[in-house]
Amino acid sequence: MNFDSAFETYMQSLKMRGLSVHTLRAYHNDLKQFREFLTSYFELDTIPLEEIKRLYIRDFLRHLSQNTRSNRTLARKATTIRNFFSHCRKHSLLVKDPAANLPVPKFEKKLPQHFTEDEMLQLLDIPDITSKFGIRNKAIMELIYSSGLRISEVSMVSIGDIDIKRKLIRVLGKGNKERIIPVGKYAITAVKKYLGVRDSFKSLNSDTILFLSKSGKLLSPDELRVILNRYLMLVAKTKGYSPHALRHSF
Repeated sequence: MNFDSAFETYMQSLKMRGLSVHTLRAYHNDLKQFREFLTSYFELDTIPLEEIKRLYIRDFLRHLSQNTRSNRTLARKATTIRNFFSHCRKHSLLVKDPAANLPVPKFEKKLPQHFTEDEMLQLLDIPDITSKFGIRNKAIMELIYSSGLRISEVSMVSIGDIDIKRKLIRVLGKGNKERIIPVGKYAITAVKKYLGVRDSFKSLNSDTILFLSKSGKLLSPDELRVILNRYLMLVAKTKGYSPHALRHSF
């Protein structure tokens, strides 16, 4: 089998695993870059899978290292290549795995950024709860801080996903895995207050999404980040804080 056919088969298998679009794009780009590098070793455009040597993989990683790639990036690309060839060997697409036990560059993991408890109290006190938008935004932040939700998860929460009486919320996370998570009393209070004004967001009768935009549509993750960043900038002492810091603060 040639590299391109195996590449396509591998990407299909990743899609079936329910990986996020971002993760799939990263795998695709890493392997596409590796494929472009391999063309220098073969006369024809077709690259036989069995003829890819371990030396070629090491040369590729050395090439990346010399072009000022961070160890974190190198580690990701090395892992992608190792997983690709492991898949090929497992499904009998090749006899010998050239990336078996390939060393993965080590990198220093930075501690995730998060707000202190006092900073979170300041942050949660900023939204103007005399405004329906402030009520909505406070409910969003309280829910993230209470239950550690991702921005993408908050965006997709439906009214039926949150059980006010039992103080639980059901979310669909990475890999389409469902989680049932406790919700704190402050978040429950904030959500109940928001539900009282939700109809004023020009909601369509058929729309079950919990948090709506001013036009009554789903708030996309990007829109949520823009909204939350306005509050974060008022509390964050340094640059680099993102809405994901709310999840780390939880």
